[in-house]
Amino acid sequence: MERRVRVRFAPSPTGPLHIGGVRTALYNYIFAKKNGGDFLLRIEDTDQTRFVPGAEDYIIETFKWLGITYNEGVGIDGPYAPYRQSERKAIYKQYADQLVKNDFAYYAFDTVEELEEMRKKLEAAKLPSKYDAASRMTMKNSLTLSQDEVNTRLANNDPYVIRIKLPRKEEVRFHDIIRGWVVVQTSQMDDKVLYKSDGMPTYHLANVVDDYLMKITHVIRGEEWLPSAPLHVMLYKYLGWEQVMPQFAHLPLLLKPEGNGKLSKRDGDKLGFPVFPLEWTDPFTGEKSSGYRETGYLPEAVINMLTFLGWHPSDNREMFTIDELLDEFTLERVSKNGAKFDLNKALWFNHKYLQLKTDEQIAESLLPYVKQSGWNADINYLKQVVSLMKEKVNFAREIIENGYYFFEKPVKYDQNVISKKWLANVPEFIENLIVTLNEETEFTPENTEMAFKKLATEKNLNPSQLLQPLRVAVCGQAGGPPLFNIFAMLGKNEVCSRLAKAVSEIKPV
Repeated sequence: MERRVRVRFAPSPTGPLHIGGVRTALYNYIFAKKNGGDFLLRIEDTDQTRFVPGAEDYIIETFKWLGITYNEGVGIDGPYAPYRQSERKAIYKQYADQLVKNDFAYYAFDTVEELEEMRKKLEAAKLPSKYDAASRMTMKNSLTLSQDEVNTRLANNDPYVIRIKLPRKEEVRFHDIIRGWVVVQTSQMDDKVLYKSDGMPTYHLANVVDDYLMKITHVIRGEEWLPSAPLHVMLYKYLGWEQVMPQFAHLPLLLKPEGNGKLSKRDGDKLGFPVFPLEWTDPFTGEKSSGYRETGYLPEAVINMLTFLGWHPSDNREMFTIDELLDEFTLERVSKNGAKFDLNKALWFNHKYLQLKTDEQIAESLLPYVKQSGWNADINYLKQVVSLMKEKVNFAREIIENGYYFFEKPVKYDQNVISKKWLANVPEFIENLIVTLNEETEFTPENTEMAFKKLATEKNLNPSQLLQPLRVAVCGQAGGPPLFNIFAMLGKNEVCSRLAKAVSEIKPV
């Protein structure tokens, strides 16, 4: 009987969720929905020394913003609650004890100093510095100590850890949906700690136990966990769960834009793009990191961008809604190779999705910024601004930033244009144009452009040479939407007032 698909995203609350982690969650979510299964959010907080306040809420807020919903998990009741590993502490010890009892694990009483001494000896002998089938026989553990001494140490509450007991030489094989068959020799592995002296399991034990108890069928996670997979396979085998072991799929890393190494916060800081979904303030240092949401990215664009970082569809399409991804997405089309982050592509996606928004939707989103700036503009005026500006921008906020002149007179003028284009005959022409414009009864783009061209012809001037100075006089800058559409938006009185101000204030050097 085929099992119902159940996947999980299991982050550690050690800081803001990296955009690569968001992609992992997204792939899990799409895979679950496509297969009519369940998507769980589980918080793996076994390492309490690395816990960061606010990190868990940050993950949940990210999901809400992107529209990634989970069936079970933190904050939602479910049949396998609780979904925080720190609240499941009592569950893990019995499985660690079971492994010891069945001779698949052992107690290790080594101190930090003794472990360091072992490491140095192995390095001096040019041997791998790991706790394994060979080195464990020189250490203080239940394989080298007498049963009486082990019992005494346990009775005295001496600090100990429980380590997996790997065979000296055995082949570990498992099939990865993305990478095919993975084969590792246990001689290349070490006896990882499964249960710590503070009474908490390590990631490895807790991860396997929880995936089994929560009936997880597919483990879709980042490539950085691939080296741990053979250990997890051995744990499934030793715990007697080999027949229900989930299928693995290890996703490619997100790489720096130049492709050399994993994408980091430092790369984002240097090149000016976020590596976190939401803005994050470090609770310990107060340092702020930018987020995609606050930068102005649309959630649909972020989802589309992330999906394409490592996956490709069957054709050349680039824009997919979530529902369309459910039809198209398969893990078999995920690449083994790392995916280079492409800032230009991220901007392209956002631009494309911004164009799909109605003028009213964009205007509604901008209204708070307009009010915050103290500008007096209603939604209808803002819609007209959006209509003129949106094709030229990647972010909605750039409509306000680049088109501030729709809301206030320019406070400075583009000196580059003035030095090249503000010729001696420009001020007189503008003064004449003010008179001409004031005579217009219908201040439409067509009428004002016709009046401008007619005046230029009468003065024996080239209209194309006058457009740039005229634009700078009204907008303060070069470039932008059609000039005479701007005239119509601003109205006769405002345009003439700005032209008069420019003639008075602009003095070419």
